[in-house]
Amino acid sequence: MEFKLIRTNRKTVAIQVNPDLSITVRAPRYASKREIDRIVEKNETWIYKHIEIIKKNKADYEALNVEKLTSEEIKTLAEQTLKLIPQRVEYFARQVGVDYGRITIRNQKTRWGSCSSKGNLNFNCLLMLAPAEILDYVVVHELCHRKEMNHSKAFWAEVEKVLPDYRESVKWLKEKGIVR
Repeated sequence: MEFKLIRTNRKTVAIQVNPDLSITVRAPRYASKREIDRIVEKNETWIYKHIEIIKKNKADYEALNVEKLTSEEIKTLAEQTLKLIPQRVEYFARQVGVDYGRITIRNQKTRWGSCSSKGNLNFNCLLMLAPAEILDYVVVHELCHRKEMNHSKAFWAEVEKVLPDYRESVKWLKEKGIVR
């Protein structure tokens, strides 16, 4: 099985199946190629399973014709998102206990949302095509970055305080939430 190997200062081997179906393996600098190959081989079932999930998700995504949205449809989605997101941000900001800056809606290709160090929030207009609980999860996720600008255990604890079942949303985004 072919894969791109990236050696870093990490302590464990991580395997990633990319949207283009290529495989990236991140490994400690000291790990031997033989050991890395053994770990990849041991995880072949997991790798092939995720390749199939990505293929299916791409097919489902194309069936939604998201790629074929006209600029007018995207503009309409952005307008709808701009009406809804500020209400959800205001509601959840009280629960998280944070303030925030400007809210911007974009048609992003790789992200559902982001939070700047200044507290400005960006959201993808395609969130309007996702279930409501997914939109709420993305809002809470970005607001929790106002407390923790990382994805540490402390960050996930903040998310869980507001959305105890947030893992379902994470799973949905991994399985069905391919952003173009």
